[in-house]
Amino acid sequence: MAESDFSYVNPAVAEIVVIRHGETAWNAEARIQGHLDVELNEAGRQQAVAVANRLAKERKISAVYSSDLKRALETAQIIATTCGILEVIKDPDLRERNLGDLQGLVYHEVIMTNPQAAAALKSRRTDQTIPGGGESLDQLYQRCTSSLQQIGNKHRGERVVVVTHGGTIRALFKRSHPHGIGGKILNTSVNIFHLSDGEEWKVKSWGDVSHLNQTDYLQSGFGGDKHSG
Repeated sequence: MAESDFSYVNPAVAEIVVIRHGETAWNAEARIQGHLDVELNEAGRQQAVAVANRLAKERKISAVYSSDLKRALETAQIIATTCGILEVIKDPDLRERNLGDLQGLVYHEVIMTNPQAAAALKSRRTDQTIPGGGESLDQLYQRCTSSLQQIGNKHRGERVVVVTHGGTIRALFKRSHPHGIGGKILNTSVNIFHLSDGEEWKVKSWGDVSHLNQTDYLQSGFGGDKHSG
């Protein structure tokens, strides 16, 4: 999708730049994170610097919001510092989906390790929870879309950044395109939403990682895949 025109400001629209956190060691080894609090690896920090430098050259950012999990928060703090924002606003509703008993397992081993939880993850039922306290897709959708709508309501006519997770971004895409397919969501990909009066959502740019041309990144997009969480 085409990039936004950064010179135009519509006072009725909040432009929200939604960014997936940088890479972690668990992303690199295809280990499921969910709500477990894993830090960025060195590649992830380099990715965060790259996206921060990109954003600093674009339209002024009014605020930076983030999931309270370390991998998102550190990415957000790098962006905020580079863009001259003094504080990152933490919001637990922007967390990744809680994946219950699957958290901490290597993805290709989950069927043998916990077949019941693996079947729940791959279920097409949006109300299917994951054993071990995990969320359903409906629960994830409700909390993260409500969070983004509240952010949009506060920032009409402004550009803000939200740093979150692969599963969360897929839920946000579904809010804009109920029957669309978003595809892989790579680490520090830039996804731009316009939220307007009447709670109308539009996706203006999707999956942009052009800032990573000179930086290594995880080609598999693990954690940003449909079933990997």
